[in-house]
Amino acid sequence: MELPLLSLITFIPLAGALAVLCLPKDLRRAIEGVSLAAAAVPFALSAWLYFAFDRSTAAMQFVERHGWISSSAVRIDYYLGVDGLSAPLVMLTALMSLVALIASLGIKERFKEYAFWFLILEVGMLGVFESLDFFLFYVFWEITLVPMYFLIGIWGGPQKEYAAIKFFLYTLTGSVFMLLGILAMYFKATPHTFDMLELMKIHGALSFKFQALVFLAFYFGFAVKVPAFPFHTWLPLAHVEAPTAISVILAAVLLKMGVYGIMRVSYPMLPLGFEWFLPYLVVIAVINIVYGALCAMAQNDMKKMVAYSSINHMGYCLLAIAGVTATGFSGAAFQMVNHGIITGALFLLVGVIYDRAHTRDIGAFGGLATKVPVYAGLMSLACFASLGLPGMAGFVSEFLCFLGAFPRWKIYTAISVLGILTTAAFFLRMLEKVFLGPLNNRWADLTDMNARELVSLVPLAVLMVVLGIWPRLALDMMNATMVNLAGLFK
Repeated sequence: MELPLLSLITFIPLAGALAVLCLPKDLRRAIEGVSLAAAAVPFALSAWLYFAFDRSTAAMQFVERHGWISSSAVRIDYYLGVDGLSAPLVMLTALMSLVALIASLGIKERFKEYAFWFLILEVGMLGVFESLDFFLFYVFWEITLVPMYFLIGIWGGPQKEYAAIKFFLYTLTGSVFMLLGILAMYFKATPHTFDMLELMKIHGALSFKFQALVFLAFYFGFAVKVPAFPFHTWLPLAHVEAPTAISVILAAVLLKMGVYGIMRVSYPMLPLGFEWFLPYLVVIAVINIVYGALCAMAQNDMKKMVAYSSINHMGYCLLAIAGVTATGFSGAAFQMVNHGIITGALFLLVGVIYDRAHTRDIGAFGGLATKVPVYAGLMSLACFASLGLPGMAGFVSEFLCFLGAFPRWKIYTAISVLGILTTAAFFLRMLEKVFLGPLNNRWADLTDMNARELVSLVPLAVLMVVLGIWPRLALDMMNATMVNLAGLFK
């Protein structure tokens, strides 16, 4: 009997969450140990998945399928599997969950509840990327809502309740449209099925009108998560008010669920709807890229600046998808991974300085490079990776996004270059104001990074460089799936 690898990766955090519930809240060290183990084991298993993954095929791998809900009217399976699109995102989720949980050890109040909700959130995120049954996919998608609501609403900043409610309402509204799309696909299939792979095969029998309407239903659900303009307004507030580790998860994983949904569901199941929407999608992508970068340029709050940069960077993914080429799809998938690593690190670094200075105002600092050199070095590295400096991971994925989009959308791709220039401007502006010039005496007693902070950040810094120098480590996993995906578009 084969090891149920995906089930273990997904549900070990659930076992950890239940174990945390059974521990008295006074046993802080035990709660920390159990929660860290519950995040570390899935990460170790995802590393095993990386080495066991067959890079020569586009077929689903590590498939698990068992009957779950069966009656004369409906059949729903427990159906998991990964390919070159989802496997890298599973590994990203496992890595960033462990990193964020290490960063969360600084949480002072109600850590038992925090650890429980965090691990439940990890279960939902992993399940979304692994599910091949629509019912299961929707269950995991909805599971992520409640933990994120509480994690922002209880442990967030001054406007935490408003930010949590806004996040919840936006995402829930999108989910309702997605549910309508799922039901439409289920009843259109003969026989009725929630099997996502089977539903990808029936598009030839679906009318253009049906595909366009259902595509819009799915798009509203996924666009809120991306977030794509004009559904982006929940993101900056949620990021600013969320605790540091939750901002990391929000940027590194939750935003990827939207782009993943477009690539896994909207494009292969509804190609006529996708083709009809392409001119609108590329315009939205350009708005995300340019508008997100300009909004980031206008910010004085470091965290809000990084939040708007996420809108900008996810625009590159949408632009690449609109190119409908294997290169573009690979660029979008690689950009998701790189953005997760780089922006996750940026939020961690903003949290480091906020814990010490209790301000994120860019203009409040100055000359910190001599006082906190390790912090300055890591922040500079992350900023250079995010702005797309050659030799860093961000450069490769952004280059592939533009390369994949250019043949079909030359003018829009050229306009999008403005986003790169603006991104470089606001990151360099931040580095100059915070780290260069004379030291502001207000920060004369500032201390450099501690061991816990370095443990969470150094692995991400290493990945930024390694994936920039040797991107094949990730791209080889994706290639067969992306070539197959591009071949579906006729």
